[in-house]
Amino acid sequence: MSSLLEAVRRHADAHAGAAGLAPSPIPGLMAVRALAPSELMHDVQRPLLCLVQQGGKRVTFGTRAFEFAAGHSLLISADIPTVSQITRASAAAPYYSLVLELDPAVITDLIAQMGPPPADDSGPVRVHPTEPEVADAALRLVQLLEQPHALPVLQAQRVRELHYWLLAGRHGHAIRRLGWPDGHVQRIARAVKLLRRDYTRRLPVEALATEAGMSASSFHRHFKAITSLSPLQFQKRLRLIEARRLMQSQSMPASSAAYAVGYESVPQFTREYGRMFGRPPVTDARAAPG
Repeated sequence: MSSLLEAVRRHADAHAGAAGLAPSPIPGLMAVRALAPSELMHDVQRPLLCLVQQGGKRVTFGTRAFEFAAGHSLLISADIPTVSQITRASAAAPYYSLVLELDPAVITDLIAQMGPPPADDSGPVRVHPTEPEVADAALRLVQLLEQPHALPVLQAQRVRELHYWLLAGRHGHAIRRLGWPDGHVQRIARAVKLLRRDYTRRLPVEALATEAGMSASSFHRHFKAITSLSPLQFQKRLRLIEARRLMQSQSMPASSAAYAVGYESVPQFTREYGRMFGRPPVTDARAAPG
């Protein structure tokens, strides 16, 4: 029987694009491959599980840095900004990982049978050794990618099984909060969904608070406690990441990218881009293939 590493390697080697991402027909599931250490990667992550199979990675959230390698699981249990870097990878020993975006609907259905989340004061990022039940369930899910006739029949069942073992294991406390409809994590997630959709326009805190079903003061407090940023800082992060993507993938000039993501002032965009990425936007625009 193949190991999870072997299954992830086969899928990644066959399907990885230039960025090293190998999507799959299962929504939210992908393999990642890197043949060399990466530069710093800024992102606003969705709740996800990352199972590292080979190599090593570092993820920073706020002031905390998490180092992990083969045999470890990274759990992100809220929409949060991160800076990550693949630290161990080579052509002879590539970095391989399996990433699954967590499904709140599946979690909500499961915790209806498992009960409410217990008290848990830890943050939205955690790293632990991968539990055997989680690795086994992940392997069965990845194996479906090589059995297309079985995929439509067994996909939902195996996604649900993997979520169950996550809920039943050491990550369970944090994950359960994703499926608790009236919990702060779910309420803030509704506002984040609006921010992701309409990041190019002005979104008053009052409108975001209404979306979350909270008062403006309570919303602002809980938003920052969960994401480490204010709503305005979060929106800026989304804009800057998207601007960088436009310059690198579409060879868009820096000024055009600034206006495309909602900036009204190119100098302001340039200042904020430099603070986040450590270099002016024109540098990334010039480096883009074209």
